[in-house]
Parts: sequence; C-alpha cells; structure tokens
Amino acid sequence: MLTAITPAVLGATEGATSDEGGNFLVTPELGLMLWTLIAFGVTLWFLSKFAFPRIQEALDKRQKAIEESIDASERAKSEANELLREYRERLQEARKQAEEIIARSRRAAEEHERESLEGARHQREELLEQTRRDIEAETRRAIQEIRNEVADLTVLATEKVTRKTLSQEDQQRLVQEALAELDFTALAGRDGESG
Repeated sequence: MLTAITPAVLGATEGATSDEGGNFLVTPELGLMLWTLIAFGVTLWFLSKFAFPRIQEALDKRQKAIEESIDASERAKSEANELLREYRERLQEARKQAEEIIARSRRAAEEHERESLEGARHQREELLEQTRRDIEAETRRAIQEIRNEVADLTVLATEKVTRKTLSQEDQQRLVQEALAELDFTALAGRDGESG
C-alpha cells in the first residue's frame, strides 16, 4: 500500500516544483556555488587562524603532561627498586654477621667443653639459644624496617603518579597490596635454616 502512495505523491510533487521553477538546492546556480565556496573559505581561514592553534596547543600540553607523568612514575619505580636492593644487601650483611656470631659462639662453646664437658654443654646450649633469639629478633626488626620503607615508598610513588594526597584508607590498601607482593616469609625461613 505504501508503494502505491509513493508514486502518486512524487507525481504531485514533481508537478508542483516544475510549476515553481525547481528547487534552488537541487539545481544550484553559479552564484550560489560561488558564495558557498567563499563562506567555506572564510570559515576555514577563521578556524585555522584562531581555533586550530589553540586546539593543537591544548593537545601538546596534554601530551607533555602524560609524558611527565610516565617519567615520574618510572623514576619512582627505579628509586623503589634501588631501595629494595639496598635493603636486601643490608639483610644479607646481617645474615653474614649472624653467621659469624654463630661461628664465634660455637668456638667458645667448644673451648669450654674441653675444660669441663658437662658444664660446657650446658653453656653452649645457652649461647646457641641466645644467638638464635638474637638472630630472630634482628631478622624481625630488619623485616619490619623493610615493610615500613616499602609502605612509605608505595604511598609516595602513588602520590607522585596520581599527584594527589591519598586518604588513610587508600594508603592502607596500597601498602597491604605492596607488602603482599613481597615474600618476607622466605627471608625469615632462610635465617632459620642457617642457624
């Protein structure tokens, strides 16, 4: 039914336009085309003179800000990695010192054992136990220092990257996530094996 109406409407429209001399948009004249080109040229010149430089400037500023943010995050990451490497070295140094303490304790215990076998055994066990407690206490202290430093670095790096101060809740969440990624149990386990 729609197809039957359409030809009738088109026929009526054609008759009306042919009587009025045609639609000027369908059959443009040279004058209309000339004014359209002039208006387009003026608009293009106006945009290229005033709008496009400001748009390009805004895009350049945005790109620069993004690049600076990426650079800052990379610097913060490298600083965090450097501090983590430093703390690992310190922990290794503490282990060496603990091993030296254990070795000295064993030598002292052996000398006392020669003097008095029964008294020396008792004294050696006390020295070894005290050394183990000292090592465990030192390891716990070193691990706690590393955790605190990693937490501070995580909050600092996140604030630098996001350029805002984090709430206490966000800080706690980020610290917990960073500490969860580090395996502190392996560090404590190795100390137990060396004793």
